[in-house]
Amino acid sequence: MHILVTGGSGFLGRHLAPYLTAQGHSVVSLTSKQCDLTRQGSLEALSHEPYDEIYHLAAWTRAGDFCRTHGGEQWLVNQQINTNMLAWWQKYQPQAKLIALGASVSYSTEDNLIEDAYLAGWPKSDYFAYTMSKRMLYAGLIALNQQFGLKYLYLVPSTLYGPQYHTDGRQLHFIYDLIRKILRGRHYGEPVVLWGDGHQKRELVFVSDFVRIMTHLALHDDNDIVNVGAGEEHTIRYFAHLICDKVGYDFDAIQFDLAGFVGARSKCLSIDKLKRLVPDLTFTDLRTGLDQTIDWFWAEREILLPR
Repeated sequence: MHILVTGGSGFLGRHLAPYLTAQGHSVVSLTSKQCDLTRQGSLEALSHEPYDEIYHLAAWTRAGDFCRTHGGEQWLVNQQINTNMLAWWQKYQPQAKLIALGASVSYSTEDNLIEDAYLAGWPKSDYFAYTMSKRMLYAGLIALNQQFGLKYLYLVPSTLYGPQYHTDGRQLHFIYDLIRKILRGRHYGEPVVLWGDGHQKRELVFVSDFVRIMTHLALHDDNDIVNVGAGEEHTIRYFAHLICDKVGYDFDAIQFDLAGFVGARSKCLSIDKLKRLVPDLTFTDLRTGLDQTIDWFWAEREILLPR
């Protein structure tokens, strides 16, 4: 197949594009430097090259409290990105199936994270603008399918982790932030201070598992919304224990900042639909995935752990 990937320089894009190429597909992977999707008409140079699938991964967001402090900008930028992509898809690539990503924080509660509830209620205020732009992307897919018959798949991932994360100095997702702080504590003797009491819970999916599941669903499921999570969550303290065991740091030396921003207290996606769609569903063991991630992090220590 001939496949287009937006967000090619992002964490997921850097894993997806090589995987698709290894599967024998012809892949065009776009970065924001190559194609500014906030500009109307930015995709017109690709208009006469028919694609079979479009993986729309591009989004403007960051980890931590970025969504809380950049809400207005996020709304404008992400609406521009998504509207320009959908308009181009409908006009020039109606034969292509579009696979797009949602956000688990788009759910309004922490205890009913099932696909039928994705558009129900109000998302948390800290993530409001970003998550509503993700909901609007889903609404656009539904509308274009209903009026024009375009095919789509909308996937809602849990937090992804693994090697080859960003090394550009941006704020890190929680698992990388844990690894960074504990490694600095172990090797530089710095105090390790984690946000919150450590009892908030998170769910992780190894990035290569997500790529495998996503590409499988793209071939077998049309016009649907599907959560992609591990089906289990763990406390920050548990993740910290595993990292400490791996790198040889005393967990009891960790300090917890009860005033620090913690986001959602719990966030575990329902994966009943995913299990029905992928009967042989398997995930990389958490310890194995974390070991690979920590090894990569340490290999990039000159960039990620500067003195």
